[in-house]
Amino acid sequence: MLFSLDVLRARKGDCLMLHFGPEQDPHLILIDGGPSDVYKPFLKPRLQKIHQARDLDEQAALPVDVVMVSHVDDDHIKGILDLTREQRGNSPDMRLDVTSLWHNSFDDLLKTKPDELVAGFGTASVAAAAEGEAGIDSGSVLASFGNQMREDEIEDEDMHQTVEVLSSIPQGRTLRDDAKALGWKPNHKFKGKLILAAKAAKPVTLGDLKVTVIGPMQPQLLALQKQHDEWLRAQKEKKKKSPEAALAAFEDESIPNLSSIVVLAELGGKSMLLTGDARGDRILEGMELAGLLKAGGKKHVDLLKVPHHGSDNNMETIFFKRVPADHYVFSGDGEHGNPERATLQMLLDARGADAGYTIHLTYPVAEIDAGRKADWEKEQGKEKARKKKNPASKKPVREDWSAEKHSLTAFFKNNPKMAKKLSIVEGSKPHLIDLLKPLKL
Repeated sequence: MLFSLDVLRARKGDCLMLHFGPEQDPHLILIDGGPSDVYKPFLKPRLQKIHQARDLDEQAALPVDVVMVSHVDDDHIKGILDLTREQRGNSPDMRLDVTSLWHNSFDDLLKTKPDELVAGFGTASVAAAAEGEAGIDSGSVLASFGNQMREDEIEDEDMHQTVEVLSSIPQGRTLRDDAKALGWKPNHKFKGKLILAAKAAKPVTLGDLKVTVIGPMQPQLLALQKQHDEWLRAQKEKKKKSPEAALAAFEDESIPNLSSIVVLAELGGKSMLLTGDARGDRILEGMELAGLLKAGGKKHVDLLKVPHHGSDNNMETIFFKRVPADHYVFSGDGEHGNPERATLQMLLDARGADAGYTIHLTYPVAEIDAGRKADWEKEQGKEKARKKKNPASKKPVREDWSAEKHSLTAFFKNNPKMAKKLSIVEGSKPHLIDLLKPLKL
């Protein structure tokens, strides 16, 4: 039986493939596609390699059970859009036979009526509240807010993520349209409705694979819907907020932290926790809600895709203590500072250096550090400019970059036992984490 995660380089984003099932009848799930410049150099050649390994006729389509896009954010969805654009063309190099798209579009999340959410899974109807109440397309309005924000006004990573997600809303609509044109069934194991975690919700199965949804959670979506409805009422009453105020209203735990689909995939006694960009504490809540984790307890998984590219904004040491793993996948090239040194320190504090586990990085440490240093200095420049503009501001300006204090290179040099746990994804060959029988590709 196969149960392997195929980790691809994806710049600042995520791009994964899950191989599962019998060797004679292998199955495939594609999880996120990274930002621009990921599909052609990394994802497409990998799909072609899999097609060849399956010994399929040159004109035959490669079967794919699910394409899963964890949430609307460019560094997860853009590579999938590149794929669907090519698939919709007259003569793609290789056709895919995709059964289903698993994805909660922004419209699905916010145009669903609260009473439908209470009942279980909601639907995104044409006559939903956003346009029915206010006569406007709220997704487009919010996206324009993201586009109006100047880069020097984005003060921290949370706000940056919010703007990026808002700006990606049209991409979610395009993906939905492409999937429909290609005949991909939307959320087919969830009756075509929202994928969300609810108390006592049953896992879904894909052949021998069991998938339990951990996020987003039903109670949080209800709270998000309430906040969204209040915003719509304010628009209707002409009490319009500034773009900055509207962004702030949606920033707190809403768009960035509620949108990611989080799943636990299990097969043959092994497990993978795939987290998108969700926040660590919310993942723990979702695991408790799904009955996978007792309050205050622990749940071992064989593989953990570390949330949000290893951002320390999404993590605490307690998460690594409560969800120990044998394999930790950090996807990121240093942009936005990810993976963060502080997150690796949390992992070290939680697990120590003597425990048996492997850390998978999608780029070499030195390359990640170069990206992290560039990001650090860019953010420092913005902080200095704001301070010059407003000397009375109490917001600090970060210190100069120090390789010893801030780099991953120094961190691993100071922790040689942890450095021995590193496994680096190479761009030229597959990086497979086999939990059962080794996959020959």
